[in-house]
Amino acid sequence: MAARGSTLDGLPRAGRPDDVQRQKPLRARGRSVAWVPPLLLLIAIALLDANTSGRFRIISWVALVPAIAAAICGVRGTAAFAVLSLLTYVVVDRSWPHEYRTGLPDFILVLAGGVLAVLACSVRVRGERRMLHMRDVAETTRRTVLRPMPPGWGGLDHAAVYLTADSDARVGGDFYDIQPGPHGTRLLLGDVQGKGLAAVEAAAALLGTFREAAYHEQVLATVAGRLEVRMLRHVGYCAALGRDEGDRFATGVLVAFSEDTTATVDVINFGHEPPLVVTPDGVRSLPPGDGLPLGFSELTSEPPPVLRVPLAPGETLLLVTDGVTEARDAAGDFFPLRDALVRALARDPRTADPRLLVRFVRDGTLDHCGGRLADDTTIFAVRRRAPGGRRA
Repeated sequence: MAARGSTLDGLPRAGRPDDVQRQKPLRARGRSVAWVPPLLLLIAIALLDANTSGRFRIISWVALVPAIAAAICGVRGTAAFAVLSLLTYVVVDRSWPHEYRTGLPDFILVLAGGVLAVLACSVRVRGERRMLHMRDVAETTRRTVLRPMPPGWGGLDHAAVYLTADSDARVGGDFYDIQPGPHGTRLLLGDVQGKGLAAVEAAAALLGTFREAAYHEQVLATVAGRLEVRMLRHVGYCAALGRDEGDRFATGVLVAFSEDTTATVDVINFGHEPPLVVTPDGVRSLPPGDGLPLGFSELTSEPPPVLRVPLAPGETLLLVTDGVTEARDAAGDFFPLRDALVRALARDPRTADPRLLVRFVRDGTLDHCGGRLADDTTIFAVRRRAPGGRRA
């Protein structure tokens, strides 16, 4: 499971990037204390050796000290402990009578242990730097595909959590965005079939088209048509490169918040799970629609229908991908999202707030599947802002 990250205060809002978690040494009050464990081990070995009989010498165990340091300290710290261990060995061993000294063989053992520990630490640090660089690249890719959106973007209170099934990846085939424009605010959430970089590439292509078409096009059906054409063009482009993308498609939900009315929204469903409307009083589903997934227009001559559905001020629109609806527990049962929401709202009607709602669905999904996500998971909640820019 990936990043998945988020407490209420740290909950990633739509587009708010969660910081790359970098590996750091042991710290206390902002200072590194990674040197403490190997130092305590070195002192303990020296004291135990000084208080044992000559027939049971353990000073050669100081070879373990640089090995411990190699796991938690830097290269310089490990080298310092290697030298300190060697000096401690020499001083303690010479303090014993000649017949009880461990001598040259153990000296070579401690010396070789220190050299190998420094080399191992160097390899470890180099690997960590490479890993952090790759995570930075992945984070940049995620922020490019799923751009940050400021609070109240497009006149909507929004919150989102994006969880990748691959614990090392930071972006997959799920995508979402809000695009305000002269014809109102449009919202898109979708899921590209498949995984890996090919799915990320398709998601990026669709988001790029959505951001332009949603701003310029007055008619929502035209935006949907542009998305369908972009999906077909992308598949054709990949085929021209010799890549097998013939079965690539994407499900999605396109929503338009008109400035003329605050009581309804227009929805086009491309074969996706119908959104839920969550209110303090309960939960209802929007009509599923009859649209095919993006990329399947050759199977029908009818464009996807535009549904005008009621959405009163204060009601929250919840959109999720199949990572939520298809999450299974140990018995193979799917996550009962709607029933869980009804129970949560009965306990606390404030759960309908977008941020609290997203956190509840995230925690419920992870608890249901035991933290083992089978697919990328996106949870996206939006609600019209109250007049004056205040939160509803």
